[in-house]
Amino acid sequence: MSLSRSLSLLLLGSAVLARAQTASPASAAPVQLDKFVVTGQLDQAREGIVPSLGATSFLIDNAQIATMPLADNGSFGQILLRAPGVAQDSEAAGGLHVRGEHANLQYRVNDVLLPEGLSGFGLEIDPRFVDNMQLVTGSLPAQYGFRTAGVVDIHTKNGAVTDSGEVSLFGGSNQTLRPAFETAGSQGNLNYFVDGSYNRNDLGIENPTSAASAIHDTTKQSKAFVYLSDLLDPTSRVTVMASASTSDYQVPNTPGLDPGTSPDGSQWLPGTFDSAQLDERQNEQNYYGVAAYQKSAGALNYQIAGFGRRSSVHFRPDLTGDLFFNGVASDVNRQVSAGGAEIDGSLAVGAGHTLRGGGMFLRENLDAQTSTTVFPVDGDGNPTGAPFPILDNGKQHATFAGVYLQDEWKLSTGFTLNYGVRADRFSSTFDTESQLSPRINLIYQATADTTLHAGYARYFTPPPLEFVPGGTVAEFDGTSNASDLTRDDPVRAERADYFDAGISRKLGRGFQVGLDGYYKNAREQLDDGLFGQTLILSAFNYRDGRIYGLEFTSSYTNGGFSAYLNAAHSVAKGRDWNSAQFQFDPADLAYVQNHWIFLDHDQQLSGSFGASYAWSEARGSTNLFLDFIYGSGLRNDATDSAGNTIPNGGTVPNYHTISLGAEQTFKLGDKQSLKLRFDVVNLTDESYELRDGSGVGVNAAQFGARRGFFGTMSWAF
Repeated sequence: MSLSRSLSLLLLGSAVLARAQTASPASAAPVQLDKFVVTGQLDQAREGIVPSLGATSFLIDNAQIATMPLADNGSFGQILLRAPGVAQDSEAAGGLHVRGEHANLQYRVNDVLLPEGLSGFGLEIDPRFVDNMQLVTGSLPAQYGFRTAGVVDIHTKNGAVTDSGEVSLFGGSNQTLRPAFETAGSQGNLNYFVDGSYNRNDLGIENPTSAASAIHDTTKQSKAFVYLSDLLDPTSRVTVMASASTSDYQVPNTPGLDPGTSPDGSQWLPGTFDSAQLDERQNEQNYYGVAAYQKSAGALNYQIAGFGRRSSVHFRPDLTGDLFFNGVASDVNRQVSAGGAEIDGSLAVGAGHTLRGGGMFLRENLDAQTSTTVFPVDGDGNPTGAPFPILDNGKQHATFAGVYLQDEWKLSTGFTLNYGVRADRFSSTFDTESQLSPRINLIYQATADTTLHAGYARYFTPPPLEFVPGGTVAEFDGTSNASDLTRDDPVRAERADYFDAGISRKLGRGFQVGLDGYYKNAREQLDDGLFGQTLILSAFNYRDGRIYGLEFTSSYTNGGFSAYLNAAHSVAKGRDWNSAQFQFDPADLAYVQNHWIFLDHDQQLSGSFGASYAWSEARGSTNLFLDFIYGSGLRNDATDSAGNTIPNGGTVPNYHTISLGAEQTFKLGDKQSLKLRFDVVNLTDESYELRDGSGVGVNAAQFGARRGFFGTMSWAF
């Protein structure tokens, strides 16, 4: 049965069941509900099903997105970068890191889990459909499992409040052009939101050089999102969401490269090959659908959802050029399909107790097709014949299953204890593991202005199926892609103890500060890296992991002025690579076996600051924005006094960027308005490195975007 048919049947069945429970035999016409009031009540009830009690939550709404560089025409990752404890990385290496972790984020849309896809350069989530979102970190309650570095909880726009629409045109530096539209409204008890966009620019992936413009870096991206919600009665609704995105990337080139050493391709090609003329490309496609039924019946609230997803990444090499420079050219095509269901519920049982429980089941299937062209070589690595392809096609699967039960117990005035346990099981073609994970959080409302929290969580994090290397090492023996190491232990699930404590305090009218500390001790610490020439991540383990840090947050609002300042210190270390060892240099493997090293995505200091001022008048409104980002630099390799390489022993230089923006809105009538916006990104034209090409799992240098000028014109109706 197809995914779309399965979701349709699930939705139909939920709707029929709900209407059968609530309809009167004598009813002849549907009852028109107050969609604004009922939708608000159901939204509030849904939030009570899966709250973030005791965890650290950072809220960003649509108005705050509008004060960030490029607003909703920027990438979703750039919005998350403004949250505390988030470090910037190249899109090819994962985009960003939360609290010293590589990826390990789960995404939820309207409190429904979004299955993982084959992450590449562009997050498929479009900021245009975000009404508000939270980044939830720390000691997570029991309802959150598997991906635990953070939960990105997105609530979408909908048409319950008003009928509206917008068309816009965004463009500027790097030949950027992005037309977009959105529309929201309602018909009876049904409300909807639809948006779509097309983006074309010449800086799809970070530039591998410090030049203002990249070579061979054009991207074309299309995205669409649909939200439908039908109020069945005042206590229930059915929601359907669907998304589609497709992106084509040129992989940017570095001019002036010398031929590689494994082997020297010049023996097979007359003359030389200009590295600026390489033509590597990557295509990404992501599709998902969700159907959910929610019921709020007094003390009982629950939501049942079914979801499906299909994701693919296809890396196409430059066959001639890659052989010349690297001695190997890999055409990699991976496709992941996933489907599952989730149920979450809450029940107020009196005497200060609220029970919550639920479960999730997810099945993933990976179809990997790889053709690697290599040279035959002798014992010294010299080519002995013409290049030939090695085919490595395979299928893998994984099953994720988890259940949880927890109790929110109001102990006394000001004290709330949230405790529970979840049981998880992961089964795949390469590993089967399970774990029982207790969770406990204590929240103390000391005064009306001061809140303290402390908690502990046991975490179980299976490896992402799509990032587990397939095939065998031995098939490349005697070729230019042979590994110096043949050991290839399977990637395993990470198990960790996580501690978190913090305080939040209001210091005055509109002024709030917070401080939060965390410590994680892990076995089988998971990490991802880029190995070889393809831009698809591969997973591996450290036997031991240790991550800790401190975060400071502050915000101030007074009339039309608002500002925030976030700062974070983080340390992330690991010891002993004990899976997928063939990917590493033998000397590095021997060193890491007995030494703690920094994880490649460790950035010890991160900071963000933003300020905006808005004023309104009868004819429209004006908004001014200022944005600042600081990073102390991600990791690279270093050399000690004896000339030995220390993996991830150094850092690239620290950097900062300043961006400015202004927006003017003109009212054209009761519902119509014209908006003009201008952004300057990286005002001082800072040339800064995110990666220098060295470090564990780093295969290329990447520089941040240079100064750019962008404009937006939009018509709302």
